[in-house]
Amino acid sequence: MTMKFSLKSLSLSQACADKSDALLILMPSQATSAKASKASWPLAQTVQGAQASGDFEDKAGKVLTLYGAAGVASRVAVIMSAGKGSAKDVRDATSAGMAALKGRSVKKLTICLGDESQSQHLPIVMQAIADATYVYTATKGTGTKDKSGRVLAQVTVGVADSAKAKKAFVHGQALVAGMDFAKEWANRPANYATPTMLGDAAKSLAKAHPAVLCEVLGPKEVAKLGMGSFMSVARGSNEPLRFIVLKYMGGAKSAAPTVLIGKGVTFDTGGISLKGGAGMDEMKFDMCGAASVLGTFRALAELKPKLNVIGLIPATENMPSGHATKPGDVVTAMDGQTIEVLNTDAEGRLILNDALVYAKRFKPAAVVDIATLTGACGIALGAVRAGLFSTNDALAAELHNAGERALDLCWRLPLDDEYAEGLKSNFADVANVSDRQGGAVTAAKFLERFAKDYPWAHLDIAGVAWKGGREKGSTARPVGLLLEWLLSK
Repeated sequence: MTMKFSLKSLSLSQACADKSDALLILMPSQATSAKASKASWPLAQTVQGAQASGDFEDKAGKVLTLYGAAGVASRVAVIMSAGKGSAKDVRDATSAGMAALKGRSVKKLTICLGDESQSQHLPIVMQAIADATYVYTATKGTGTKDKSGRVLAQVTVGVADSAKAKKAFVHGQALVAGMDFAKEWANRPANYATPTMLGDAAKSLAKAHPAVLCEVLGPKEVAKLGMGSFMSVARGSNEPLRFIVLKYMGGAKSAAPTVLIGKGVTFDTGGISLKGGAGMDEMKFDMCGAASVLGTFRALAELKPKLNVIGLIPATENMPSGHATKPGDVVTAMDGQTIEVLNTDAEGRLILNDALVYAKRFKPAAVVDIATLTGACGIALGAVRAGLFSTNDALAAELHNAGERALDLCWRLPLDDEYAEGLKSNFADVANVSDRQGGAVTAAKFLERFAKDYPWAHLDIAGVAWKGGREKGSTARPVGLLLEWLLSK
């Protein structure tokens, strides 16, 4: 079921009178909420009493759940403390409120922001609601009750002044649409998200949104371009590779575009350097970089900003077979550099490098590649921050700051030349791996060789792109970071 957001000017009293299945009220800090508690609205005394007795702490994520409260049209109301009102506090509060509603059949929801200053965080509020209610359905059959998808269909967002909050609200709508699209494709099993299917998804996106143009290249076109590195990864698979080119040209024709490159390994067995069996199913997520580019373009199509953005997605499987590239093979990249493939499980960099060379033709203002590139980055930074590498200090600062604002965090890691020493080869211009030390950095150093002609950054999202365990699934990161960064430009 599709979820629809609407924006209204609502006071606390008006929010209580709004007819929904559930009402969420995001309270401001205690100093401000004390004033609100004294105001004439149905739950004022209840909130004030709960605060006074210590049952409702002034701490982000604390909630007060009420059933059948007098003066409230909704059957359940959840009051949420927003702590100090920071973006993180507001997100945590919204997530806690949605958790309090879990298991209830809520088709229509009203959420009211009790402080005008919270309106700037509308995209984060809307994202938290979407994350809490997302349900994957693409491959669900008749044996599951989740086949219908989201239960929540309508969300009314109440703010003090809807006109002032309109821009943030529209951003939030686009962000939710983009992240849902990214999750949809990242979560699909590999047999439902082949390179051909990923190309078809990009074509469908362009067909539905005329602001986006799409071209999908197949094996013959890629061979003609001389993408020998990319083709070497695809050799072992029966599924033909695809090179997807997306264009959103909303800016002036003379304006240099920004290029986003998403790693699209739709399934990674490791090739001849075969991975262990445990957890290999999660290698369907090795195209989360590609999914994030698709999601970002979905959001751009919604917002139609005055920007020029190119999206490049090299898509392939990495499989072992009699045709597969072998450890020790030497392949030739699009720019003529030769590469000794010491480990076929270091394949992401072997498809990104040809895309980085291809990006040069657009004379870009900046190029950012996004990839689930190394387990080493996940070990270094965990699931909190993506790894950020860049040859340009200004670009690195822009991406870092955009991540802070969007709560889609990254952290800059070094690119000292000494890290490239281990990539030297006796048989080619460069090897595709070094030893295990500093694996995330040496992978970035490999990519840097192919990105000398423009400001470049690399986001290693291996630790943040998906969750495992009972919550297994895509996070859609870093769509939030990328969208925030692009709009800031």
